[in-house]
Amino acid sequence: MDILMHAAVIWFVIGFILFLLEFVVPGLILFFFALGAWVVAILSLFVDLSVNIQLIIFVITSILTIFLLRDWVKKRIYGSPTSKDLLEDEFIGKTATVLTPISPANNGSIDFKGTSWPASSDEIIEVGEKVTIIDNESILLIVKSTKTI
Repeated sequence: MDILMHAAVIWFVIGFILFLLEFVVPGLILFFFALGAWVVAILSLFVDLSVNIQLIIFVITSILTIFLLRDWVKKRIYGSPTSKDLLEDEFIGKTATVLTPISPANNGSIDFKGTSWPASSDEIIEVGEKVTIIDNESILLIVKSTKTI
């Protein structure tokens, strides 16, 4: 029972709880406090630290990991924040050819770079017409006839 009161075990449990809370609370902050707790747990295994020193190490480690690793971890977990910008750069403003009729009531399809893409428009566009891609909603491309531009 004495082992459960050891500082390393307590800090490990605190870190584990913080790690689990990260899944409930958004923001990717509690994960770094969990890392700070685990660093103190590891140090407590090898060095007898006072409670004040343990708290100082916990706070400093947590803050340092937030500032040094948060952006890197967010990119790894959530992807690049500019991925939509890259997609827009690839499509927006480019010209394509209509494969099936497009109208405000019915989506059609267009040929863009040799691939068929679903498309919608607020105007009637016939097969074979050239269109300009003006926006996208996921994989649905919003187009406008080059005749009206």
